[in-house]
Amino acid sequence: MTKHDIVIIGAGPAGLAAAIAAYNAGVKDIVIIERDKEAGGILNQCIHNGFGLHRFGEELTGPEYAAKYIDMLNNTDIKLLLGTMVVSIDGKIVSMVSEADGFCQIEAKAIILAMGCRERNRGPIFVPGGRGRGVFTAGAAQRYLNINGYLVGKRVVILGSGDIGLIMARRMTLEGAKVLAVAEIMPFTNGLARNVAQCLEDYDIPLYLSHTVTNVIGKNRLEGIVISEVDENRKPIPGTEKRFECDTLLLSVGLVPENEITRSAGIEIDPRTNGAIVGEDMQTGESGIFACGNVLHVHDLVDYVSAESERAGINAAKYVLSGCVGSVGNATYIQNGTDVSYTVPQRIEIENIEKSVDIFFRVRRKIDSCRINVVSEGEVIASFKREFVAPGEMQKITLPRLLLDKALGDITVSVAEIAEE
Repeated sequence: MTKHDIVIIGAGPAGLAAAIAAYNAGVKDIVIIERDKEAGGILNQCIHNGFGLHRFGEELTGPEYAAKYIDMLNNTDIKLLLGTMVVSIDGKIVSMVSEADGFCQIEAKAIILAMGCRERNRGPIFVPGGRGRGVFTAGAAQRYLNINGYLVGKRVVILGSGDIGLIMARRMTLEGAKVLAVAEIMPFTNGLARNVAQCLEDYDIPLYLSHTVTNVIGKNRLEGIVISEVDENRKPIPGTEKRFECDTLLLSVGLVPENEITRSAGIEIDPRTNGAIVGEDMQTGESGIFACGNVLHVHDLVDYVSAESERAGINAAKYVLSGCVGSVGNATYIQNGTDVSYTVPQRIEIENIEKSVDIFFRVRRKIDSCRINVVSEGEVIASFKREFVAPGEMQKITLPRLLLDKALGDITVSVAEIAEE
């Protein structure tokens, strides 16, 4: 068994940013473990632009964004283990397997979880009908096309309006496929507004809100699908069926944090995010184990992943250098109020905050004009006006220490719609 100061699981945008930040904060003995054969994670297959505006002040493709961090990594002594799968965490002992070295273990002083997320597939959403070839997740189709050079179909319907699905609607159109429709079970889109405009509206691809797939037709190969309108309880409405003759169905029905290792390590999971519960220092309930990026909660922008992961790296370095960070016993917990589905972090330790803390959250519905209110013991300690909020776009508020000092107990974040005058 070898020993290292910090072990990072995952070499995607979160793991890379955390590693560089920890290295710059003074810890040089760092190991990144990555199951793929190259660093960069999901960015490697995201060849469209739109990355990096917040982080680097320029518009980059996914591989270009990843390359910036990989270049930084190459200028350090950080050890990168590729083609290596972590199988468990027991305390601070990380067990892993690889083709080159077989079964190995590392004892770490601090661990950063940065495993990213995975797509929901057909099984959990109970799409009925045949099981012919031609049903893919949008991310799988993206990898086939952008990495392997395979166009998975010619006539395509997409279920779900997640960002990957929207981007693949445009990508497949540009490669010569006909995207017949995008169906979304919710009455609103789950992707960024810019992606709806640039990927659907610009190419006249119809979007059917409050619709879902109710039948899949075909045995050996997909021959068609049926979508139906749904009611307020998301139940199909008889008589609203629409059939599309197609050879491919792409599923863009959400992302789930990759937290099997987290759960097996006994780390408390937030059922709303499916990620670990963390403090403002990105530390989980297990001392010295930190989490960041999409393994914590699914982000819209990789720029936010990088910023969050840098905080995790800096605080992991502080933990190694000082022996501890924070004290859960003095935590102030953040509660979800009206129209807020979750917040990250879920707890903060006010005495450890120097200037301010960023709170990320998602809302439950679209609201055109509203206020984000932060309340403690019935008193509003902060309020932020927003012209528009939607479930598909993550919200962020910054709470200064001066306002947090006014909190008399736990904090509630809620959304209040501004009535039209």
